[in-house]
Order: sequence, then structure tokens, then C-alpha cells
Amino acid sequence: MASKILLLGSAGQVGRELAIPLSRFGSVQEATRVSFDLAQPDVLGEKIRAVAPDIIVNSAAYTAVDRAETEPELAYAVNALAPQAIAKVAKEIGAYVVHISTDYVFDGSQSSPYRETDVTNPLGVYGQGKFQGEIAIADSGCNFLIVRTAWVYGVHGSGNFVKTMVRLGKEREEVRVVADQIGGPTWAKDLAEAIAALTEQRAQGIYHYSNSGVASWYDFAVAIFEEVENLGIPLKVRQVVPIATAAYPTPARRPAYSVLSHEKIVRALGSAPPHWRASLRAMLQEGLMAGIF
Repeated sequence: MASKILLLGSAGQVGRELAIPLSRFGSVQEATRVSFDLAQPDVLGEKIRAVAPDIIVNSAAYTAVDRAETEPELAYAVNALAPQAIAKVAKEIGAYVVHISTDYVFDGSQSSPYRETDVTNPLGVYGQGKFQGEIAIADSGCNFLIVRTAWVYGVHGSGNFVKTMVRLGKEREEVRVVADQIGGPTWAKDLAEAIAALTEQRAQGIYHYSNSGVASWYDFAVAIFEEVENLGIPLKVRQVVPIATAAYPTPARRPAYSVLSHEKIVRALGSAPPHWRASLRAMLQEGLMAGIF
């Protein structure tokens, strides 16, 4: 019998990509912020009970990393208290929880890819809230899957790095980009496929997923402009200038190195994630066909 799946955050960047792969093995009820507002965790349990799902997939989050520093209560409600409420009711009704977390639970002090078992030490309000959400789910006693990911971008949603760079590349002759933060760009569609595959397996515990390969934000920006021009989209930008994090101060501290290990996810899925450059190209082609660029 097909599973009954409640997809929270279905209008978001990852949520929009999750509905189709999840529907391959279950009946998906999509829930947006209008019907299931994670900023109001006190009423989540009642709403979830009314649906009585077998699987709860939480793709919703407060992701404004810098704004979280001035809105800590809201960020904490969405990223920590809401997952706690979801996990509590999941334990009561016997549902399986799938939750998306972040590379920002790490402080970036390592120089080798972070494994799922490595020590966490979030630097800012966003990462701290996401980590508290992880703890709440793990401590609830429910069956759960937590997928940590990084540097997510996609065709849907607004404000991701790729869309921002394309916009700036059309507006400016020079773009300055941080070059001393290293991570793994991740296409939301690839992430969604991996989450769906793990969910179908009823994988348990924490997994890391990002696209293969590593890049700085500067590397990522240069690749975006190259791929956009290869697609025939006119750009104004002529120079991309690498800068240090110190030259671009932000309210929130970010890890200097947050590359995620793929060892565990490769064992689970049987193959490595696609390389970030190939996925970037595919996303831009999809966006061009959709009229976004």
C-alpha cells in the first residue's frame, strides 16, 4: 500500500523538487506556510494528527542566515521548536520523519570533508537553531532521517546564489565574491532525488548530501558566468574579483570550510552524487527553458 506523505514547505526551493520523486512510492499531501506555518510550532501537532501521515517530510526552514542574527526567536521557532513538535507527534502516531539540515552545524575548522559523526559547533543563530532541531528529532524517539546539505540552489524559490549572480552579472561590469569559504554547491533537484531514495529505503539517522566536487563562492560565481554565457545569455560582467571574508563582513559568521563527506551516502545509494559543475549546467538549462533567465 502506498505511503501517505505530508510534505511541509512544498512551495520552497527543495520542496518544489520533492513532490515528484516522493509521489513514486506514496500519496503526497503538499503543505505550504499558509496551511502549516512552522513559525507557530504549538499548533503543528494538531494539524499533523488531522492528516495522519505515515511519513512527514520537513523541507521548510528559516534560511536567512544573516537576518537570523536579528530575528533569533523566529529562526529558533522554525528551525528548532517546529522540528521538535513534528518529531513529538510523529512518535505518537508512528510516523517516519525526514528533515533537512545544514553544513552550518559545523564551525569550518576542519580541512577534510565532514563526516556525519564529526563534532558540531555552529557559529551563528541559524546553525545553532538547525542543530537544536536535529537534537530534538533524535531525542524524540521517532524513526527519523536527517539529511545535511550545503549551498543549495535551484530553479524554484528566490534569493539563491545562482540567481543572484546571474542578476548581478547582467547589471554590473565587476562582481566581487568571497574566495576563502569552501563548500559543495548543491542543486535542489539532485538533493530531492537523494532524499526521496533514502526515504523510500526508510534510512535511519544522519546523512550528508551535496554535489560532488568542491568550490569557493568565487569559483562558483566564475562557473555560473561561464555557463550562462555558453547558453547565449548576454552578461555585462567583465571581471570577477576574489575577496577575503574579512573584506565582506556579514552579521553572521560562516564556516570557512564546510565540505561534506559522501562516504555514507554513496554506500546507501550506490553511486556518488553528480559533480556540481554538471548540475549547475543542467539547472541553468532548465531555468532558461522555463524563462527564468
